[in-house]
Amino acid sequence: MTDWKTIPELLRSSCERYADAEAVVDGRTRITYAELGARVERAAAGCAASGVEPGDRVAVWAPNSPDWIVAALGAVTAGAVLVPLNTRFKGREAADVLRRSGARLLFVTGTFLGTSYVAALRGAAGRGPGRGPLAGLPDLEQVVVLADDAPPDFRTWQEFLSAGEGTGELRTSGPTGDFASDIIYTSGTTGAPKGVPITHTQTLRAYDVWADLAGLRAGDRYLVVNPFFHTFGYKAGVLACLMRGATVIPQPVFDAETALANMARERVTVLPGPRPCCSPSWTTRRASPTTSEACAWWSPARRWSRWTWCGACGTNSAWRRC
Repeated sequence: MTDWKTIPELLRSSCERYADAEAVVDGRTRITYAELGARVERAAAGCAASGVEPGDRVAVWAPNSPDWIVAALGAVTAGAVLVPLNTRFKGREAADVLRRSGARLLFVTGTFLGTSYVAALRGAAGRGPGRGPLAGLPDLEQVVVLADDAPPDFRTWQEFLSAGEGTGELRTSGPTGDFASDIIYTSGTTGAPKGVPITHTQTLRAYDVWADLAGLRAGDRYLVVNPFFHTFGYKAGVLACLMRGATVIPQPVFDAETALANMARERVTVLPGPRPCCSPSWTTRRASPTTSEACAWWSPARRWSRWTWCGACGTNSAWRRC
């Protein structure tokens, strides 16, 4: 059994235990565990200053990034129930999940994959009785754009964080283990996406076991291409790294060249993914002008062992360096 009963307890324990180790690395952005803890507490204060109460639903519609991690963990630390939105949703699909989940606060990216998520959402929300920035979503009171610019009635990420300054210490009575930590929606391939509430205890118990089976350990450098809106990216990625003191290296979209470059530059030791993405052919790939450095490192000379985890779909695999 673990010493933590909730995700905020896990975060605080890890940030103290692994304070000087790198928690998140994204290009030139390098965040230690101590710094991550401070950023999350600031985001939690921003949630509290925005009127978020324990049990409120807070959604995130954005690709893998350090800001996603801080926003999501900040909301959960404030006692909210996280609602991750699929980045492949169209505006109407995102609006539907926001409406049915009753989300009060939304963190949204600006532009991703050539699409303005803000514009898509504004077009899909429609008219309604709401007093927030999107009248067609009456429960949604505030929208925070994870960028330096935001439309009128929306807030920038910096404005949101600044609102929490000077709010004092957060409430001491946080969520308990049997509280819902998040609501994960299905992809909706055969109908409207279905929301599944999952508690703090269920999450921590399941992914503590997952981390053991995966052999994840302190000092590992974990390239997380799996989307954070999915449990494979958020729980088997971000939370599993928090449990073991590993480093999260987020990649927003799978691209072989980018992944190989990240592996070489960041000395990646763990790469999860569906089996087709983790095939033995990766270890014998021929070097090209754009991947020579990456492939020189990602080679049979560097011994890699494979582990497999039979998850919900039974297809999750990964490679780790011995």
